[in-house]
Amino acid sequence: MPEPPTFLRRGRTRRLTAAVVVLLAVAGYVAVQYVYGGRPSPRCTVVSANDDGASYEFTAEQAQNAATVAAVGTARGMPERAVTIALATALQESGLRNIRHGDRDSLGLFQQRPTQGWGDERQIMDPAYSAARFYEHLAEVPGYSRLPLTVAAQRVQRSGYPQAYAKHEPDAVLLAAALTGRAPATFSCEGRVGTDPGGPARVRAALVRDFGREVRPDEGGGRTVTVPVPAAATVGDRAPRRGWELAHWAVAQSSALRIERVSYGGREWRASGSDTWRKARTGGAAGPGAAADEVRIVTGE
Repeated sequence: MPEPPTFLRRGRTRRLTAAVVVLLAVAGYVAVQYVYGGRPSPRCTVVSANDDGASYEFTAEQAQNAATVAAVGTARGMPERAVTIALATALQESGLRNIRHGDRDSLGLFQQRPTQGWGDERQIMDPAYSAARFYEHLAEVPGYSRLPLTVAAQRVQRSGYPQAYAKHEPDAVLLAAALTGRAPATFSCEGRVGTDPGGPARVRAALVRDFGREVRPDEGGGRTVTVPVPAAATVGDRAPRRGWELAHWAVAQSSALRIERVSYGGREWRASGSDTWRKARTGGAAGPGAAADEVRIVTGE
């Protein structure tokens, strides 16, 4: 029997390739549905503390990266405005995703280029490192905190589209207010933890990675990590800003680090319940809530 013409064989090959692609996509979708119980991947939300109805919703991956960017900034003594600039920049450059591609050799959250002296690929793909490098350059911009966000970001990034940063400023302002602790109990994530291994050791390591060694988490016992909040951070009779920064960071990292409960300042977030902060329980099987001078983080098995 003669072979089919070449164009027919090519057509069959294309159809077969397309079918394989579709099957792989379906398999990926099924896997996600299996892991998350038929629901989309977890979402996180930040809301305005000004009762103006403003809010921003994003993925757990984006939340993790945003929390790291904010923590690295405050650990370096950078003001909230610097964190806002960094977050708006990362939203524009990568959508707050740690991507391995971009224009030419650009990589990571800020699309930094190894050939332009930002570091090697391994370093740039570390969100804590790339954020620190961004802040290092931003600090060298005279009067950056008084400049329009687009101008300050452009002095660091040298982007071909500097005005694009402006559209992300409102969301970055909300994120910075929550993740620097100025707006208490305004950051939450859906009540699901990820499938990666968790545990107190990973939480402590991540805290030191993002905040530096001045953050000294103690083991509260079993699956609990307690993080002391310096008394010097207290402003008037308000709960310390540093405490809410640490608490919001823990919620943002909950999916990656299998964090089940975060308590601080008489409030509590639970992965097994609502995705909002509620008044902490004071006794019973759940145990007491965190003291005013500590953040308590309870991890999964």
